[in-house]
Amino acid sequence: MTHAAASPHPFIVLRDGQVLPPGLAAPVVAIGNFDGVHRGHRAVIGTAVDQARSLGRPALAVTFEPHPRAFFRPEEPIFRLTPEPMKLKRLAETGLDGAVVLTFDAGLAAKDAESFVADILVGRLGVSMVVAGYDFHFGKGRGGSPIFLREAGRRHGFAVEIVAPLLDEGAQVSSSVIRAALAQGRVEQAAHMLGAPWEVEAEVIHGDKRGRELGYPTANMRLDPAVTLAHGIYAVTVEIDGVRHKGVASFGRRPTFDDGAPRLETFIFDFRGDLYGRVLPVAFHAYLRPELKFDSIDALIAQMNEDSARARAALD
Repeated sequence: MTHAAASPHPFIVLRDGQVLPPGLAAPVVAIGNFDGVHRGHRAVIGTAVDQARSLGRPALAVTFEPHPRAFFRPEEPIFRLTPEPMKLKRLAETGLDGAVVLTFDAGLAAKDAESFVADILVGRLGVSMVVAGYDFHFGKGRGGSPIFLREAGRRHGFAVEIVAPLLDEGAQVSSSVIRAALAQGRVEQAAHMLGAPWEVEAEVIHGDKRGRELGYPTANMRLDPAVTLAHGIYAVTVEIDGVRHKGVASFGRRPTFDDGAPRLETFIFDFRGDLYGRVLPVAFHAYLRPELKFDSIDALIAQMNEDSARARAALD
């Protein structure tokens, strides 16, 4: 499929109660959770963008926050591939003109499929076309199916296009498959499905300064406890002031020292500077080895030297 160039206009984010500005009237919308904004999602979004450009209409994403699964099963934290700020950043890179973020709360969960179409898609957004994935369901009890959406479009006067699943070597590209790959350290497979290396953003915090004592000062970050990335050593890149720097990172409990809460510790090659308090994106390019416990500091340093060399080679 073809993909339109990025929109020349600012990406607009609308939330509950905000009405579409005149420039976004009668939009073509891509609708979904879009966690990860992976290649399967981009097939849906790209279809919406292409249709919008051919019709002379704006293209919007309609998405939900928090993730519906977090609402229905709060006791089971969900590993978000792209928390809301990163999801919106990724959506803005696709050529869409904006996004409508619907708060997924008890009121929205109780809205049946017909009311969702009538109140939101038609009443609030005045859609000219809706594009959705083949497995998208919406409304109370997931009563709104792709078939229902097509019928509703005929009744309400908007077009509907349903996008077939995207297969990668025979396997479906999905957020759950990507989460499973990351949980096993298969970051290259995740990157292939995402269309780019998986990335996290977090604030650099003060650690125990142990890395500095070992000759490897690290930028330390606490990730969301729901992140189930495999513990281990990774080749990474870190963006600082718009520049990508190569590095090696450890994600885990530091078994040689304290077996504490999981933490991401990144040694950035050939960089000096104070990063405390900065929120930085770290992209995972290659899994090097599992987390290990060492009998001596010398053995640990020797392994860190080897890890750094392997990370440099993986990133070249």
